[in-house]
This record gives sequence, C-alpha cells and structure tokens, in this order.
Amino acid sequence: MVLLVLPILMIILFGFGISTEIKNTKFAVYDPSRDISTQAIINKLKSSDYFTLERYIDDPGEIENIFKQGKVGFMVVFSEKFYQNMLQTGEAQILLISDGTDPNTASTLTSYASGIIREYLMEMDKTRSAPYQIHTEVKLLYNPTMKGAYSTVPGVMGMILMLICAMMSSISIAKEKELGTMEVILVSPMPPLMIILSKMVPYFTISLINFSTVLCLAVFVLKVPIMGSLALLILLSVIFIFVSLALGLLISSMVDSQVAALLFSVMGLIFPVVMLSGLMFPIENMPLVLQGLAQVIPAKWYIAAARNIMIKGVGIGSIMKELLVLGFMAVFLIGLSLKKFKIRLE
Repeated sequence: MVLLVLPILMIILFGFGISTEIKNTKFAVYDPSRDISTQAIINKLKSSDYFTLERYIDDPGEIENIFKQGKVGFMVVFSEKFYQNMLQTGEAQILLISDGTDPNTASTLTSYASGIIREYLMEMDKTRSAPYQIHTEVKLLYNPTMKGAYSTVPGVMGMILMLICAMMSSISIAKEKELGTMEVILVSPMPPLMIILSKMVPYFTISLINFSTVLCLAVFVLKVPIMGSLALLILLSVIFIFVSLALGLLISSMVDSQVAALLFSVMGLIFPVVMLSGLMFPIENMPLVLQGLAQVIPAKWYIAAARNIMIKGVGIGSIMKELLVLGFMAVFLIGLSLKKFKIRLE
C-alpha cells in the first residue's frame, strides 16, 4: 500500500491541490452612485475568473458583518459621485477591502482587482487626451500588518491535534490485541461502548495538555491574538479532539497490529489533512471532486472555525455549522467504532 498507492495519492493531491491562483472569490460592492463607470468596473471584475459577485450593500456598516459571516472574501467600495468626479476632476477613489486572515490570499486578490482597474483606465484613456486617475486604497481586515502566523497557527493547531490524537488512539486497541490482553478485557463485564470510551480517557487528557501547550505558544511566543471567546475556542477544540480520537479508535478496531494502525493513521491522514483542510491551499481553487472530499476532513471544519474565533472574533452563531458538523462526526465515528469492535477474537 505504501509503495504502490502512496505515490498515486501524492501526484493526485499535489497535482490538483497545489495552486497559487485564486479563483471565484465572492465579493460584495458598495456603490452609492451606481453610474456607468462603476458598473463597467464591476462587470469587468465579474467577467474575470477571479471574482464572483455575491451582493450589493447599501450601508457601509454592513461591511464587517458580512466578512465575519464568511459570505464574502473581498469588498469593493466606490466613492460618492464616482463618474461625475472623473469627468470634472479626472480623478476618483476606490477602496479595496480584503480578509486579512490569510495574508497571501488577501494580497493576491487586491493585486488582481488593481490590475483589472488599470485595464479599465487604459480603455478609458483611449477616448480622451488627458488621462483619468483612479486612486485605489487597500485595507486588510483583522490582519493589517499581514502576519503569516495569523493564518498558519490555527491551521497548524488543527493539524497537530488531528494527527497526534488519531495516532495515539489508533494503537490503543491494536496494542491489546498484540499483547493478548484483549481476551481479559472481553471476558470482563464491561460493555463494548465502555471499553471504547475508557480507551479515549487517557489520550483525551494528553490531548488537552497538547492543546494548552500549543495555544500558549501561539499567543505568547508567536503573538497570535484570540479576538473571540476563549471558552468558545476550548469548546470547539474539545469536540475536535473527540472526533480525532474516535477516528483513531475506528482505525484501531479495524486492524490487528500497532504497525498497521500507525500506517493507517499517519499515511492515511497526513496528506488529506495538509492538502485538503485549507491549511496550505484554498479549497475553492481545487477541482469539484477534491472539494467534495475536503468536506469529510474534520480538520477543514476546525481550522475554518478556529481562524474565525481567533482572528475575526466571531461568536458562536457564526461557527454553529462547524460545531454541528464536528459534533455529528464525533457521534458517527464512535458509533462506527462500536459496530466494528469485535467482541470475539479470531
């Protein structure tokens, strides 16, 4: 499996998953004048492969809310009397707002939009002797200094918890089978559900210590803030730890040796978690098949919610979908582990 299947998985994931291009980013527009010039710029943005118009807004006060809700990743704000100012003074202003939680994506999007606006200016200048000027101002929400740690630290937290928890718990039942102590456990009066949950307890405790250590390093050493509720972040992480441990126990229930359990937990999880969780590359840029596969990766839901809590400072309402998905995964994986648990040794 390692020698024959792993190279195939690597070329597929790296070939289709790695892309520095940002496509189909949803953007919103605040356009108080709605004249022919602003509409022309919006149409050029829409017609490109990089942007998809999500909505217009009527109140600038809505801007931060729609970013927090995750509805858009980019915003174009036109000045008052845009076309009229261009005709009278030859100048106008545009504010480009991007979500700075991922500084690489934010800088790429502002670069794309600025290039499209320059193309529009070049077309306009052909119709008159004196050139027009559009002054673009860039604003990065949540991460104005463009610190890379703001994006990577929540992602690395998810990767560490996922891999360590799954790897630790995957050897628990397999070790009992190898040592022959599973026979003693099976003849005890404990039901299978109690055996599975009791196997989670020590690793759950260790995982909480790991989470506390990583979080302290992120805040005090890497200077990544927690703008939202610490209690909400802890709740999210506890649910995610349960999911990761349950996934490891499922692997442990299906194999008979510790080596096989480690191979399944490490080789079977490390590439999907790194490539398909949004840790390194935007999921929206991937083919539809890989986007669908990413939806079953627990780390994808955790990383998105952790970034929103730590960097954007959102409340529980904004990450309710992620909490419900992770909660369902935890229950489903524990139930599946119970079903795969063999009460008789072969």
